[in-house]
Amino acid sequence: MASAVNSTKKLRIGVDVGGTNTDGVVLDPSRALEPDKGIIAWHKAPTTTNPSLGINDAITTMFSAAGISPDQVASVTIGTTHFVNAVVERDAARLSKVAVLRLCGPFSKHAPPCVDWPDDMRELILGYYALLKGGLEVDGYLISDIDENEIKEQCAIIREKGIKSIVVNGVFSPIDTIEQQEERAAAIVRSELPGCDVVCSKEVANLGFLERENAAILNASILAFARKTIRSFQEPIKRLGLDCPVFITQNDGTILSGDMAAKLPIRTFSSGPTNSMRGAAFLVQNELDEAMMVVDIGGTTTDVGLLLANGFPRQQAAHSDLAGVRMNFSCPDVKSIGLGGGSIVRNGETLTVGPDSVGYKITEEARVFGGNVLTATDCTVLANSTVKIGNRELVRGALDDEGLEKFKTVIKHKIEKIIDTMKTSPEDLPVLLVGGGAVIAPDELKGASKVLKPKWSGVANAIGAAIARVSAVIDTVKSTESKSIKHIVDEISKEAVEKAVANGASRSTAKVVEIDTLPLPYIANKSRFTVRAAGDLDYSRTDFSTLHFEEATSDAEVQMDEYEKATKDSKKQTKLEAKDDFDIDNYKPKVINRVWYINETDLSWISIGCYILGTGGGGSPYSSMIRLRQMLRRGDVVRVVSPDDLADNAAIATGGHAGSPTVGIEKLSGDEMTEAQEELYKICGDNPTHIISVEIGGGNGLQSMIIGASTNMNLPAVDGDWMGRAYPTKWQTTPVVFNERSPIWSPVAMADGNGNVVVMPKSTSDLQVERILRAALSQMGSGVGFADPPVTGAECKRWAVEHTISQSWRIGRAVAKARKSNRVDNVAETILAECGGPEAGKVLWKGKIVGVERTLRMGHIYGECIIEGADVVDDDASVKPRTTPTQPQFQGRIKIPFKNENIAAIKLVQSVVEGEIVETDGEVLGLVPDLITVIDAQNGEAIGTPEYRYGLLVIVLGITASERWTSERGIEIGGPKGFGMEHLTYKPLGKFVKPRSVIDEFDVTA
Repeated sequence: MASAVNSTKKLRIGVDVGGTNTDGVVLDPSRALEPDKGIIAWHKAPTTTNPSLGINDAITTMFSAAGISPDQVASVTIGTTHFVNAVVERDAARLSKVAVLRLCGPFSKHAPPCVDWPDDMRELILGYYALLKGGLEVDGYLISDIDENEIKEQCAIIREKGIKSIVVNGVFSPIDTIEQQEERAAAIVRSELPGCDVVCSKEVANLGFLERENAAILNASILAFARKTIRSFQEPIKRLGLDCPVFITQNDGTILSGDMAAKLPIRTFSSGPTNSMRGAAFLVQNELDEAMMVVDIGGTTTDVGLLLANGFPRQQAAHSDLAGVRMNFSCPDVKSIGLGGGSIVRNGETLTVGPDSVGYKITEEARVFGGNVLTATDCTVLANSTVKIGNRELVRGALDDEGLEKFKTVIKHKIEKIIDTMKTSPEDLPVLLVGGGAVIAPDELKGASKVLKPKWSGVANAIGAAIARVSAVIDTVKSTESKSIKHIVDEISKEAVEKAVANGASRSTAKVVEIDTLPLPYIANKSRFTVRAAGDLDYSRTDFSTLHFEEATSDAEVQMDEYEKATKDSKKQTKLEAKDDFDIDNYKPKVINRVWYINETDLSWISIGCYILGTGGGGSPYSSMIRLRQMLRRGDVVRVVSPDDLADNAAIATGGHAGSPTVGIEKLSGDEMTEAQEELYKICGDNPTHIISVEIGGGNGLQSMIIGASTNMNLPAVDGDWMGRAYPTKWQTTPVVFNERSPIWSPVAMADGNGNVVVMPKSTSDLQVERILRAALSQMGSGVGFADPPVTGAECKRWAVEHTISQSWRIGRAVAKARKSNRVDNVAETILAECGGPEAGKVLWKGKIVGVERTLRMGHIYGECIIEGADVVDDDASVKPRTTPTQPQFQGRIKIPFKNENIAAIKLVQSVVEGEIVETDGEVLGLVPDLITVIDAQNGEAIGTPEYRYGLLVIVLGITASERWTSERGIEIGGPKGFGMEHLTYKPLGKFVKPRSVIDEFDVTA
């Protein structure tokens, strides 16, 4: 083997330091197309306490086996789970306290840092925070400039607290290329606090204020440990005489220099699954040049991800979750199920496989190794005589032929189901099986064009590390007013390629591998652009930086051993999850003298229900729920009253938020909603007595309770709203339907929260109010609080869609009940029962999203979602062999057109025209003003139109609209004509059943 290696520097070493094993490979890329894939040596051994020793042993063993000398090695690339494990385990010995400085002006104060973290994580990591001047609007204008003296004052406090890790997070900082507020603030902090670690949030993640901040805080907390760990990685390289750069793999399958990894260790958190996927693709590169599904089967779990044709894993579209913390840094879209070689098999009335496993004890506990636990590996050995693992005789008779058939059916079904969920198109894809547990998988799978189990798949993760490439990402918002989108994409693409080259990619191989353009609703001529470039490492360069440590260099082994000792000796700070023994059926909300006092349980259920009633629009209630939850924990009193109890002369205010969802996730609300109310009532005269939400659907469903809370306007919220759902425009409200006076919605006030207020004392129509305010909205940062004029109690009782907070509460309770009883499969039926039973609506469809199209017109997102009928019941825990295939309840496809909200559910009819299959519209299953809502079949949560994507298993629910909408004028405004679909005729889904009031049911007279 040694003779095949020449003396030029061309060998790459890949090492994966896992929680159980340390794997290594030596690879010659110039021989990658040969039968042996250029793999010269490989190694697998248990991970050592000090990773330095394990890396040393792996490399030494491989050098010896293949006769390799250090001067032949061009690079060493290491993948590790050390950093992510420290966070998951809440390891106080490896996590530092962090101070957070927000550059936010008057915004975000109602959602302080770590507001949505588990209590133990927040106590462990967050040491201090301050909200300071600074931040940008979405168009680049300043919210305010930073104040140097203000930052210096905060540094003095941080110094006194002894905190050495600081995060700087500014509103819209990822698009701040001119003001560079985070960078300027960080420079002041470093000057005031020499030797501290400062993390700028824009270096860690992209748009999404809370999620980016969360990622930056975790990154800052792990920095000191990361430096020591990476130095321990570099020690054996130095010791073995290797004169080459050391890289660390990051989440997207590319490399970081050791220097950069020590600054941004969070970018390595998901590198394990990515390395496996990239390594797997390398092993079949001669055979495949298309997207493929990688199924990594270990001892306990199976991880499945899609490797795109560009050679990189598909990334998660939304936020990721780690140890209960929401983040938005880039990581691969990988789903896991409890299936592995060590999964425990039980053969009772039905045969089950997992989710529990003997894990790393498989060589002790599995029957083929002399143990007494029946595992998936045992059954595989029994079913397939070609699998040579352990002693087959020890498992003989464990299952009869029927049992083995059941076992194979369960395994097949589990893998097929998760593959189907991860696919991006209905076509069959190659499936690549890797990992030590891959032997349990069948050779044929539904949805797979071919199933491959390549040689060396057991060390695919180390191979993936060895072949990792160099990348760069640019995520920014640009104006399309004077330049075409193509021109802007070309400019950003060139910038991304240059950035990749600067990061170490060779110019000849660097190219753009991913482009995404998203028009921003309600924002004139603005689009968000994300461009990723990648290339092979340029080994001719000699300027790769080495890591420099400020602390005195001491023996790395001692350093790591000290960490290990501290971890073992310290009492873990982790709080165990409390057993969910909450009795949902017997829970009673607090209603006294017909006033409902909202608590956290009520809030949780109402939030779930609001998003479901949003019919795809209205925006997620998450940030509003977090704000209101904080208020309740502070002692705020939030009251809800029935519209039935309003005095005729009561004055009912309306308020909420309007704007772009992109702005909503970055510029978190300040006091703009209450400010708009204050300004409006300067011209409206008497102050209001109550507050009502403009729409119950989405985030605005909670705003009446926020505005009316005791520390804000101290008004009871009315159990109702002006839509009974979400609609995209102000004129699609029930007071406009009744048309008893016009206009309804002026005077009106809007406040941007930064001192700018627009008051419109009069208008000619509600349509004009909508048009004028939309124009002003784009000039006010595309995110405002608004206040509408009061209506009388008598008008409210005639016009409002009644008891919709109660309806949200009941829907949320139904979802919570379905989850607790593990019956999410019938959550739609449970929701309908809470909304009035079968006559009030119906399950329109169950299936999988197989297509989504979106476009921006006049500030609104229009589009279509295609759903193919499928079985959404998760029955893979107990599958019996079927003599004939079962048909899903819903067959064929439907489409759901939407304009921010879902408009209709229409069955598609296939026909053959000139030899081609053509789909045309068929039966209308549901149509506005009836509510058409899409919910996740896996957890019962609503799925908004921005979240529609291929592969989601969904249930489409239809709920009959309130009788407030079913008059001729109501259908004209809120029906198909109001969405430009005059060719459709509204036919009610069922009979409207008035939501049952929580106040009526649970009132206790004091």
